[in-house]
Amino acid sequence: MNVLIIGGAGYVGAGLVEELNRPGTKISKIRIYDNLSRGNYNLFLTGKFKHSNLELVQGDILDARSLKKAVAGMDVVYHLAARVTTPFANLDPHMYEQVNHWGTADVVAAIEDSEVAQLIYLSSTSVYGASQVAANENTPPNPKTFYGVSKWRGEQHVQRLVAQGRAFIIRSGNVYGFSPSMRFDAVINRFAFEANFLKKISIQGNGKQSRAFVHINALAKVLVQLPQSNLPSGTYNLAQRNTTILDLVDVFKQLVPELEFIFVDQHMELRNFELELDLKLAKYLSLPQVPALKSELAEFLDRFSF
Repeated sequence: MNVLIIGGAGYVGAGLVEELNRPGTKISKIRIYDNLSRGNYNLFLTGKFKHSNLELVQGDILDARSLKKAVAGMDVVYHLAARVTTPFANLDPHMYEQVNHWGTADVVAAIEDSEVAQLIYLSSTSVYGASQVAANENTPPNPKTFYGVSKWRGEQHVQRLVAQGRAFIIRSGNVYGFSPSMRFDAVINRFAFEANFLKKISIQGNGKQSRAFVHINALAKVLVQLPQSNLPSGTYNLAQRNTTILDLVDVFKQLVPELEFIFVDQHMELRNFELELDLKLAKYLSLPQVPALKSELAEFLDRFSF
């Protein structure tokens, strides 16, 4: 099986490349397609991959010509590339629209004209917006940010391939955990960095807002299973836990007793969102076990150099 990973040098992409390189994945070729705009070079410096047929194509999803060349000869395409800037998801709407919406349209167009059997599109639970009750796949999308709107519009293009039985849309919760290509704008990752090095965490709003989260290793394991599963084409949610920001801080406080925290705009009540954790995916895939949050964060902190 030949696999193309669009955005393969990014945060999730690097984790997926590592997972695909584990024994028993039956991959013939891995092609990484990335414009390297975020300076994601660590994937190429973390030691030798065991897979002998792995290559990099430096290209942009807004370059339709380059995309078509990259798609040629591939069996499965993972579309992970996106403009993501947490927590500032309402800044630079033009860039969100160009990359997440029209870039996805270009990806779908390239695959429609190819022999690719399956597209796996990594979307986001941000398409649901805020919710007073836990959301599921039947919850109507109601995005509240430019980022959420752009991901929802991207999904609508992918639906053409879903109708042909050629695509999965995975609406992922907030991703956290160690990856060769780290993101430190995501809330748990930022907290981990601040707790470890600064011993002080900055909390936006009053901290009572809840979010749905998934560990990057769990996400990668699910993505690897999809092409060889009997999962029907469609849209699926993925998260492992719902946690408030204050609960996260409490766990970090247990791990770093001297930790201090400050509130920024404490009077603000930020949007609340939780996801139903009785996932449809569980009927078709072997979902990873959910370890205790404290043990996961302790392992994460141990990955830092000092």
